Amino acid sequence: MSRTVNGEALFGDREREVLRKMIWQVAEFSGVRVVTYAVMKNHFHILVEVPPAGTEVSDAELVRRYRKLYPKPTPWNPMPAEVLEGHLKDNFLDGRELRKDLTRRMHDVSEFMRTLKLRFTLWFNRSRDRFGPLWSARFKSVLVEGDRWALRTVAAYIDLNAVRAGLVSDPKDYRFCGYAEALGGGRLARAGLSVVDKDLEGYRQTLYGAGDGEKEGKASISHEEAVRVLREEKGKLPLSVVLRCRVRYFSDGMVLGSEDFVRKAMEGEPDGKRARRPHPLRGADWKGLSVGTGLRKGLFG
Repeated sequence: MSRTVNGEALFGDREREVLRKMIWQVAEFSGVRVVTYAVMKNHFHILVEVPPAGTEVSDAELVRRYRKLYPKPTPWNPMPAEVLEGHLKDNFLDGRELRKDLTRRMHDVSEFMRTLKLRFTLWFNRSRDRFGPLWSARFKSVLVEGDRWALRTVAAYIDLNAVRAGLVSDPKDYRFCGYAEALGGGRLARAGLSVVDKDLEGYRQTLYGAGDGEKEGKASISHEEAVRVLREEKGKLPLSVVLRCRVRYFSDGMVLGSEDFVRKAMEGEPDGKRARRPHPLRGADWKGLSVGTGLRKGLFG
């Protein structure tokens, strides 16, 4: 997740559409799979699957990905793909250095985010005759277990961003999120969400609460009432209701998944004088999900 400087709402429809397209473009170059995303007026969320470190990329694939990111020469990257292809084929020093530099930028979430944010900043500043930083910090990230339930829960939280912001009442009506793009026929968006659920039926249940043991009328509880129950009464609500509140587990939880996954991921991560331990998620039936930090203050909002 990344937010603009001072949280300013700088992105209208045009800016959000450009960033949406850049997400897919940079993801293809970087070799990461976008599971889902949400582009808002002052921030964006992306859930990505990153291949293991050391995944090999053939020269032909390297050139294909390069063409996706640099379809034509630019002042800051003047080399055409055909020239890259020739250097790689010759395999002299220039070719070896180019191969090393390009592959270093792939299969890495930090490089993916750096490239995406830099490209969008260049476009945004040029379009506004603006200069200076656009983003408030590097980015926030949470390591998510590859289990379908953990992925489905995080994906649903992301796709419900516009609902939480009061922009729409149904995520399918917000064109700048993965779920709406998938329903609109977006091939890449549908392929991304297939990691969560092959036919999206189970995913819809997580988004809307259908078949989730939800009592009649609970889905229509106001945001203010939901936050009051979670904060003051320390109670539980249906998951579909809690996901419509701001929950810091998804931005500051460090690691999210089963208790065993979180414990193993947090090994060697000291918290003061004590080793970190898994913390069960509160406020709903999360079906055994834990995070790597307790987040006792200001958890819901």
